[in-house]
Amino acid sequence: MTKAAVFGTGSWGTAFGMVLADAGCEVTLWGRRPELAAAVNARHVNPDYLPDVDLPASLRATTDPAEAARDAEFTVLAVPSQSLRDNLARWTPLLSPDTVLVSLMKGVELGSTKRMSEVIQEVTGASPDRVAVLSGPNLAKEIATRQPAASVVACRDEQVARRLQKACHTPYFRPYTNTDVVGCELGGAVKNVIGLAVGIADGMGLGDNAKASLITRGLAETTRLGLALGADPATFAGLAGLGDLVATCSSPLSRNHTFGTNLGRGMTLEETIAVTRQTAEGVKSCRSVLDLARRHGVETPITETVVEIVHHGKAPLVALKELMARSAKAETR
Repeated sequence: MTKAAVFGTGSWGTAFGMVLADAGCEVTLWGRRPELAAAVNARHVNPDYLPDVDLPASLRATTDPAEAARDAEFTVLAVPSQSLRDNLARWTPLLSPDTVLVSLMKGVELGSTKRMSEVIQEVTGASPDRVAVLSGPNLAKEIATRQPAASVVACRDEQVARRLQKACHTPYFRPYTNTDVVGCELGGAVKNVIGLAVGIADGMGLGDNAKASLITRGLAETTRLGLALGADPATFAGLAGLGDLVATCSSPLSRNHTFGTNLGRGMTLEETIAVTRQTAEGVKSCRSVLDLARRHGVETPITETVVEIVHHGKAPLVALKELMARSAKAETR
């Protein structure tokens, strides 16, 4: 039986652990809090993040990272992206030497502007052939209730991607393979920023035309940045690009969309953080995405606008007027 470790007991880490268990893997979740691990083991429920979901009895949890990591063929990382480096530095000595490191995270590291797979390689010393990412329209609460969903598992080594595909393929979760790690990661990271923008538009009471325009031009921003970093443009038309973007920008289950909606309604950043229980990755990653784009000379006006609203206190209405007043140009440039 395939063994898998999932580091992170938030909604997505827990839901994907359930997917792996339903696919026939032996799965151990790692989390910091003993009471949460006890609830998973005794009552088969994650009371903090998925309280209404019955988890498989075969899904175990522990607070001991060594226990979780022992002999795992796949080590899944599902922690907030900005905490990955510090956490992984502690876990690396415990990892099996041949384990495949799988990122569920959708962010870009502040300061270094590294994608999560790059952070994983740098901290662990793993080769790119041992690092995979999973991305797509994967709202955790829907997957946890076993509603149909598709995703992309990407690794430079196609055989590794196929192994991971097999390990998480269930009647309700359909993974596709890809070797474009860069494109899949950027699609996941930038869509969080665009999700904030669309949420802000919703909070302001703007119409569907405005939201559709933000989604479409947001995809153009993502594609421009991806091309500059060597991604395959076809990736952005797929599940890890357009698919994830549409789900994030249209669903009330999206953390980033909800966060943006509160900002658009007039709440301050501090007020919005106070009422947000889970991490909205785009709030921090919008700055690192913008830094990454500037380093590569890529124009990302929507990302820049989100940074101005979220981190510099610009009023959404002022930011909207400035965005609409930009000089006209051809659509494909």
